[in-house]
This record gives sequence, structure tokens and C-alpha cells, in this order.
Amino acid sequence: MCTRHYDRWARAGRPDLEQWAAPVLPSPVAECRLTFCTLGVDAPGKFFCHSHHERWDRIAGRCDPDRFIQDCDLVGSPHIDLRGLPRQLTLEFQYGLQCRADAHRRTTPPRTVTQAVRLARAAGVASLMDLTEEQWRHSAASGRVREPVLFLIEVRDALEVLRDGAGWESEYHRDVWRLERLPGITTPATATVPRPRVRLHFERIGQPWLRELAKRWLRLRLTGGLSITAAHTGLDALVCFDGFLTHVGISRLADIDRRLLERHLAHVASQPGGHGLKKGRISNLNLFFQAIRQNGWDDSLPGTAAFYPGDIPPEPTATASRRLAEHVMAQVEAEENLDRWDNPSGRLITLILIRGGLRISSVICLDFDCLLHDGQDAPYLRYFNTKMKREAAIPIDEELEQAIHDHQQRVLDRWPQGTGVLFPRPHANASGKLRMSDSSYRQMLRRWLATCDIRDERGQPVSLTPHQWRHTFACRLINRDVPQEVVRVLLDHESSRMTAHYARITDQTVRRRWEAAMKVNIKGERVALDPGGPLDQAQWAKTRYGIATQTLPNGYCGLPVQKTCPHANACLTCPVFITGPEFLPELREQHTRTLTLIDNAKSCGHTRVAEMNQQVADNLDRMIGEMDDVQDNEAAADAG
Repeated sequence: MCTRHYDRWARAGRPDLEQWAAPVLPSPVAECRLTFCTLGVDAPGKFFCHSHHERWDRIAGRCDPDRFIQDCDLVGSPHIDLRGLPRQLTLEFQYGLQCRADAHRRTTPPRTVTQAVRLARAAGVASLMDLTEEQWRHSAASGRVREPVLFLIEVRDALEVLRDGAGWESEYHRDVWRLERLPGITTPATATVPRPRVRLHFERIGQPWLRELAKRWLRLRLTGGLSITAAHTGLDALVCFDGFLTHVGISRLADIDRRLLERHLAHVASQPGGHGLKKGRISNLNLFFQAIRQNGWDDSLPGTAAFYPGDIPPEPTATASRRLAEHVMAQVEAEENLDRWDNPSGRLITLILIRGGLRISSVICLDFDCLLHDGQDAPYLRYFNTKMKREAAIPIDEELEQAIHDHQQRVLDRWPQGTGVLFPRPHANASGKLRMSDSSYRQMLRRWLATCDIRDERGQPVSLTPHQWRHTFACRLINRDVPQEVVRVLLDHESSRMTAHYARITDQTVRRRWEAAMKVNIKGERVALDPGGPLDQAQWAKTRYGIATQTLPNGYCGLPVQKTCPHANACLTCPVFITGPEFLPELREQHTRTLTLIDNAKSCGHTRVAEMNQQVADNLDRMIGEMDDVQDNEAAADAG
């Protein structure tokens, strides 16, 4: 005992210690009720230690102790707090969270849901259905609460489907169709989600009779497999036609005749937009009229209300090549630049676009198991032609095959359960089954081009599109004299018409370069085509055939295709041999070897060999001399 208590014990006559001390021993101290706190309370009747009691008293306002304990236990851990909401609103949030979890497409950050709960509480609603989608979107006008509002709208959509159901019976009467609620709709192969949120706005058609016919027509086409993009094009044609009818004061189907449609043709031609937009408006309106007659929707439509093939202006012929210059391609294909991709998916997509000539839509839709092998174990890339809606395959090299194998392993490392796609979306893709969008790749491509500082021949930064690699791939094959039918198969064209376009563009490029360069024959005389002459195209065809099929190491053969060569292995003595300045190094080297051969023949007494090669040397002298004179004159002119 301490001195004080010893004195008290002694004055009490030194009684039994345990009996004397029992009344003054402190009672057991109660601990703070918070699970993570081991301190005791400082007074009887308190629930918490001194620090937590002050927090409960001053900050929490002496709320229910059990509620305070729950709140403190949740601090620092991810949680979604739905307490304090009306019972109906609580159930709606719980149902929305369960729907998102069942879809297994994207994660739901608790912070986003917490902000959505605050928005719902601030709106003072008892149910999310109390406000329309537009009213909820108005809450996100500032942009600072975009994700929570989108979550609220998603939950509201799920509740509306639960209440009204999904399908044509519940959607047809609406003026805004929500296509994700319609079964059997053909979604684009490049869609990043299985059922994208797409809308068809029929309220843009002011006349009720036309709006009703438009709904019947588009329902028929959508159930028949029409794509969403084509549905938008058809609706745009009817919206344009509705504006024209309102402008001219027509309010009945019976008043639409050929004379009115001729005025509409002039109206469409005067509207902004390209040839494709105007063609779509006319052709879709004609299909609309045909559907009315075939299905008997309205017999008041006059028989003269129709368009004819000559009503649509012919599509302008494309003459400009979209291929990339080899100067640019050399930078794009450089290994040091390819290694600068910060995303391995972007690097592999670029290689497939360059070496396979695929469309970007087909590349991002590649399945995880996209490799095939033939009987000789040669690799092929199997893909879906998104334009023609069919499967196809192209041969690839072993290097690209290995790059695909490496990428497949990277995908499995991130999604061990496996995915069905080769290029999964990197974010908001918990299951790994959502594809990367083409817009994501285009953004990565722009950043990569800026990082590599790729420039054109004029020193300007290059801005290219993924489809230009398809044009470059085709033109390269044509330039390498690959048969046009083979190129058509590799590009998976429906007909040879589009493939012929690449051949025509390439031929024009070659001809311009040929005409711009000087050519000389074995006599040292200049050879040129006569542009605009009567034999212009025929003369170029003969020359082009020689370039393509009889190119020599030091020049070209200009022999007509109908003749056979009487100067086998003696082109330098052939009267139809043609060469140019690009072959000067080879010609000078051959001239040196020829003179050496003549000297050796003379020293050995081989007079015939010396005579044969002397003619070759003389021809080389004349050709080299003529080209040197021209280059000297051009250099003097530039110096002057």
C-alpha cells in the first residue's frame, strides 16, 4: 500500500487486509463500445472512451449509439449507405445494383452510388420514376456529377423495364424508340456493349399520318434484319421529306405525285451534305413508297409517286489516291517507332492493319481464337468482314502470328477466366468480353503519331486514318504485279470493281512518274510518250506492260507484247531497250566491266568477243553521255 492507505489501515487497528480493502477497490472499468477501440470509459453510464464520447456528443449530436458505432466501423472501408432513404427508393437502388452485378459488364464504385444517393435525397423524390430521364439529365448539366446521374438513369431504365416490360408492344406507341429494349435488333459488330443505348426520334416528323407510316415501315425493316445505321438513314429521309411537305403545304398522302417528287429532288439537291447523304434520302424514300404499296398500308398513294434510276446523280469517280507515301510508311514501320506504343494492343492492331489490309472495324472484332493453319502449317488470320457480313481469312507471316500469340497470353494474364475477344476494352470491362472501340484506337493512334513525330515529304506532321493502310496495302500489291484477282481475294471484295480502282490509281501514279523522268534508248535518243496524241493510251499500255513484266536490272524493255525478242541476253544491243538516269550507277559499272572484258579479249586474241562487246560499250557511251549532258545542263540552270 501507499503511505496514505497504510496510515489509514494502521489507525483502523490493522484488521484483515482483504476485508478492510474490499469496499475501496475500484469496480471493473467498461471498455469503449467501438470495436476497434480498447480504451475504457471514464465515467459510469458512458458508452465510449473520452475521445469518442466527445465525437459522439459534439459531432454526431448524440445520435443513436448503434448508428454511431456502425458509421465509425464503415470509415475507411468501401461501402454503400442506403439508410435514411424512403423504403421504395431503397428497394430501387438495391434492384439497380443487383442488375448491374448480374450483367457483369462494369464495376460500380461505391463513391458513384453514394453521390447518386445524395442526388436522389436532394431531389426529394420517393421513387426514381418521379422524374423523367430528361429531368435527371438536367441535373448533370454542370458535368461534375455525370457518372452518378448516368447511374440513376440506368437504374430508372431497369425499373421501367420491370414495370412495363420490353418489346414492341410497349415500345411501338412511343415517339422515341429505345432500341436496346427491342428483341431481335441487329446490332453493329463493332458495338462495345451487346445492346447499345440507341434512340429513334420520331417526334421530328411533324405530320401524324407520316409519323405513323414511318413507324410501321421501320418496324418492318428492323425485324427483317436492317442495321441500326440503316434505320437512322431511313428516318432521316422521312424527316427531310416531312420538312419539305410542311414547306409546300402538303398534308395528305394522296397529294404526293411525280410532279411533287421532282420538286423534292431539287429540294434535296439544295440541302447541305455530300452525295451519299442525298442519295440515301432519295433511295430510302422510294423504298418507303414501295412498302406502302406492297403492304397495302394506304391505297391513296398515287401510282406516279416513285423515283427512277436516273433521278439519282451518279456517284463522282474518285481519282485521288488515299494511299500513304512510302516516305511516311518507312517511319510508321520503323521498329524504333513501333516500340513507342504505350499500349501493346495498339501496336498489334497497327501491324494487322498494315500487313493484312483489314478494315479497323474487322480488326477490333477479331475473336480470341482467330488463328488457323492449313495442311502445310501456314498461318492464317480468320476475321469477320463487317462490311460484307461474312467470315474471311488472310495469310499472315510467322512474325505476326507470334505477336498474336504473345497478345493472347497478355489477355489471359489479366482475365484468367478467358475472354471471347482478342482486343478487350481496357476499362469498365470486368468480364473482359466487351470489345475495344475503334474511337479508342484512333485516339491512341493520334497520340502515337505525335510521340513519333512522323512527318510527310514537306516536313508537316502526318494525320492519317486507319483505312489508309488498306489503300496502301492494295497499291503495294498492285505495284508488285500481284494478279488483280488475288488482290480481290485478299481484300475480300465482292467484285473486282473496287480492286480495279486501286489498279487504276496506281497506274496513274506510275505514268506521271514515267512521264516526268527522261528516258533514252541505246542510240542516246530521248524516248517520251505523246500525251494527248491518238496513240496516247495504247502507247502507255505497251510501255506499262514492259515495265511490269520485263523490267531489267539496268532499264526497261519496250518491245511490243505481240513480238518475241530476237536479242536474247543482249538487251544493250537491242533497239527497243530503254533506260533512264535512275540506272546510271549500274550503267557506269557495266561500262567498266565491258571495257575490262574487251581488253582481256584483245590480249588473248579473241577478236570476235571484242567486237561483240565493243558495240555494247559504244551504246553505253552514248547513253551515259546523253544523260550526263542533260544533268549538267539542269545543274547549270539551277545555279544560274
